[in-house]
Amino acid sequence: MRKVVFVQGGGIGLDQEASVRRLFEAAKVAIEFEVHVAGRAALDQARGALPKETFDAVKACGIALKTKLLQPKGAGTPTAHGPTVPTNFNVAFRRGLGLFASVRPVHNMPGIKSRFTGVNFLLVREITEDMYTASEHEIVPGVVQSFKIVTEVACMRFFRLSFELARKTGRKSIHCIHKANILKMADGLFLDCFRKVATDFPEITPKEMIVDNACMQLVSRPTQFEVLAAGNLYGDLLSDLGAGLVGGVSCTAAINQGDGVKVYEAVYGASHEAVPRDVANPLPLILPAMELLKDLGEASAAERIMKAVDAVLTEGKVRTRDIGGTATTTQFTEAIVAKM
Repeated sequence: MRKVVFVQGGGIGLDQEASVRRLFEAAKVAIEFEVHVAGRAALDQARGALPKETFDAVKACGIALKTKLLQPKGAGTPTAHGPTVPTNFNVAFRRGLGLFASVRPVHNMPGIKSRFTGVNFLLVREITEDMYTASEHEIVPGVVQSFKIVTEVACMRFFRLSFELARKTGRKSIHCIHKANILKMADGLFLDCFRKVATDFPEITPKEMIVDNACMQLVSRPTQFEVLAAGNLYGDLLSDLGAGLVGGVSCTAAINQGDGVKVYEAVYGASHEAVPRDVANPLPLILPAMELLKDLGEASAAERIMKAVDAVLTEGKVRTRDIGGTATTTQFTEAIVAKM
């Protein structure tokens, strides 16, 4: 039986975990979860938000399934010395594991209304640098300077992964999303690294697109894209735009990759106060869990579960509140099991 670390962040993640466990049980997959906590779930146990034991477990296992890490109340509240607590536990978690790329599969799901059909692309986002290094300071009162950091080492590593993913998934083109017409040095370096790596993958057509044009193209002709590779800021914005094309963030997943570590992550979550128990949509964790199964050689089980999910959504009788229904998390999960 294959062991996978499960990182529980609290809130709706508790119900999402129960749902995924139920589906794995019904599909009879040979996976055992080793549960560790982080975020608010760790704070609720009077522990640090990012326990060393959690990081050690993920590094030792090399693979993890993770819910959204919830912030405590007051997170990010500014003081004279900066925020009172880290503004984003999820970002800190990725940094602690050395994760450098986030892969967001974006595709239509049967039964979920969207403006387009036939959407199927990968959004690959660099997640170690760019504006997200949070290197900024106040020069004088009323004037703040923030730095965009781009390094050749990080870009080359990122683009090699992007092209390897395109090759592995049988995709024939990859778009580099940039703003090198304005940021001639920072995005110029990013674009130059893309061109260098592209020469090692002659079967994949490299394409370049300025980020503002990419936004327009995504909302007008999204089916033209197979893979989009973007820096941290552009990738963050475009990943949510992509989710909007296919029904919202509950219809997407994230696979965060590092050297020898891969974390399958729910990209949607909410606080205890916003969503009561047994009300949350479990899809945000089910979808990355299916990517996990496929990568662990359980593709047939993943396909069986997803066919059942698609059947429930297409039938439309049992849905959670956020996607137009009244079902509880448990009812939605059991409806999927029944279709299996």
